[in-house]
Amino acid sequence: MNAVPGAERVHYRACNLCEAICGLEIRTRGDRILSIRGDAADPLSRGHICPKAVALKDLQQDPDRLRGPLIRDGSGFREIDWEPAFDLVAERLAAVYAAHGADAIAVFMGNPSVHNYGNLTHAQRLLGQIRTRNRYSATSADQLPHQLVAYWMYGHQLLLPVPDIDRTRYWLVLGGNPLTSNGSLMTVPDLRGRLKALHARGGRLVVVDPRRTETAEVADEHLFVRPGTDAALLIGLLKIVLEENPLAIGRLAAFSDGVDDVRAALASFEPDALAAFCGVDAAVVHRLAREFVAAGAAVCYGRLGVSAQRHGTLCQWLIQLINLVTGNLDREGGAMFTTPAVDLIEGPASRPGHFGRWRTRVRGLPEFGGELPVAALAEEIETLGEGERLASTARGWSERLATEGRAGVPGYRNSCAKDGESGRIEKRIRALLTVAGNPVLSTPGGARLERALSGLECMLSIDFYLNETTRHAHVILPPTSALEHDHYDLIFHLLAVRNTARYSPPLLAKPAGARHDWEIFEALGQRLAARLGGRHAAFPPPRQIVDLGLQGGPYGALRGHPRALSLAKLEAAPHGIDLGPLQPRLPQRLQHPDKRIRCAVPELMHALRAFADEMARPQAQGLRLIGRRHLRSNNSWMHNSERLVKGPRRDRLWMHPQDLAARGLCDGARVRLRSAGGSVEVEVETSAALLPGVVCLPHGWGHDRDGVRLSVARRHAGVSYNDVSDPQALDTVSGNAAFNGLSVEVEPL
Repeated sequence: MNAVPGAERVHYRACNLCEAICGLEIRTRGDRILSIRGDAADPLSRGHICPKAVALKDLQQDPDRLRGPLIRDGSGFREIDWEPAFDLVAERLAAVYAAHGADAIAVFMGNPSVHNYGNLTHAQRLLGQIRTRNRYSATSADQLPHQLVAYWMYGHQLLLPVPDIDRTRYWLVLGGNPLTSNGSLMTVPDLRGRLKALHARGGRLVVVDPRRTETAEVADEHLFVRPGTDAALLIGLLKIVLEENPLAIGRLAAFSDGVDDVRAALASFEPDALAAFCGVDAAVVHRLAREFVAAGAAVCYGRLGVSAQRHGTLCQWLIQLINLVTGNLDREGGAMFTTPAVDLIEGPASRPGHFGRWRTRVRGLPEFGGELPVAALAEEIETLGEGERLASTARGWSERLATEGRAGVPGYRNSCAKDGESGRIEKRIRALLTVAGNPVLSTPGGARLERALSGLECMLSIDFYLNETTRHAHVILPPTSALEHDHYDLIFHLLAVRNTARYSPPLLAKPAGARHDWEIFEALGQRLAARLGGRHAAFPPPRQIVDLGLQGGPYGALRGHPRALSLAKLEAAPHGIDLGPLQPRLPQRLQHPDKRIRCAVPELMHALRAFADEMARPQAQGLRLIGRRHLRSNNSWMHNSERLVKGPRRDRLWMHPQDLAARGLCDGARVRLRSAGGSVEVEVETSAALLPGVVCLPHGWGHDRDGVRLSVARRHAGVSYNDVSDPQALDTVSGNAAFNGLSVEVEPL
């Protein structure tokens, strides 16, 4: 876009900083942003925005944001042109590939990848050249239990039902704080307005959480639960419904298998024992179950608090079963499936998932959907094979690069052959590619991962910040900013509480010499193919892929739909297009070949028995750690916006007054927070919003590392939750990180 200097222009687009995808009205003059407001005509967000959207201006103008490639040279970084940067990366990756095989190269994808459709459409092109099984992402530090349960029950990892919040009459929320997250695995802008509408129609909101969260503050009822014990509450609810209301399942019984097996498996659980384990009285659990069934349109929803814990997958399975046996799955006002304009479930890009086809080298943790649990990443780098030593004890990367030449890699087709599609990976990780991620701050055992990164032979980062992770990279390739490229939300329309579609053209022209993320993937893929003897055929840009997806989607001309939706139609509708409320989709939407729901999943029936055994054992006493989220934060780089970090400090450890008094502590004291995974020194802040025995620390802080170019964040450094989290603490089924419910000690300094 070539804006006329001095002429004010109005642009409409969606914010892609969090899952809410709020519509924006942005006014500019030339390349200067004058204002960012909510787009009142957006059919999903209806004019709502949160403070993060305004910070798009900060990101665009941030002097710390990288505009061109950097190469690590000795102890620091220097700028380098794009073409030699691409060559350097391809050479080093190819060299590791030739010497050690594909699995010696690992990939980590951060969660901003799903907020940028160029990553989604083109990253796999590069990974297809590398062909490594050592793939990791933020999924296994977040929503892996949701996706695994969806795969097992419904046949596809993205077949995730969302609360039909606009029509429900009873919303039961466990371990979620959607007023600060703007929804999570539930695209729901303006939740506060939607909750007011829920109450206006006589509905009820019940929140179960170890903390009285912002969402709990506006709920009709808040119940404290001991961290990590939510499965006991959910078992109690499910057992009561199956015993008292066996016919509540309604029409879903016709295509649901294994409900009787689940009922039999729950028979041995005693209500009083369940109540004692989770801390919620048995009479209260009975009342909740009866209210839920009687509501007629109810939905149970659980998020990070019940996902990132020891029994995360078990909890998500129980939540799905509660919605199912009460007849609230696929019912208006219950848990429903979307009909997105670009369909990733049944379209040509569909990836249903698979589980346990291979496992990590050190602990034997299972893959899901081709990705391994990120809690294993550090050990897969550090744990040496016989006769090995880390690259940090050898010549420096830059020195080797200068002396080893630029030979291609012979024998590509033989070297990429794997030991079948099962068994353990045998190669230690020697090279790492990170994309839009900061795992040093966002994944368990951050301090150990930080040490491990320094021993890599080659590390590449595609990121526009020199952060706590990318400072270890040998080359950093920064893509264009959010306002410099177009966008379509492939994932979050799939999870929205209403069917809509919206395309965002670039607001600002791509700077001269800059590269979009998909262009970076393509350039690297071409160079790797040339060195590895592979093929890298021409591929269309993201907008063409989305156009094909729209035309072939459920509202497209290729499906004979009267809307004949296409990219051109979306471009002509700058506020987006309303495609209507969620509609019942089952059994047709199920992806198992027989179009049936699998209820008695063997792995989860086993987890249920293991949970019963755990309940019978004495429980450890002491403090339990949980995380927290703030409306002005989503990813760690947002702490580099002054408007998002100003105000009262948010990086303190919250403790209940009783727990402070028991340790002789006062508000503002410095303490050592210690777990089996590590320790940090932090200030405490008293909070009666916590269940006694629970301490609470936010994620994403810890910006005091040397060499980080985040000038605002460094002034608000805080401490990293993941210097305390334990990589050995995992969900017992999936291998997802178990951040919440960790046993910790707090010691005065």
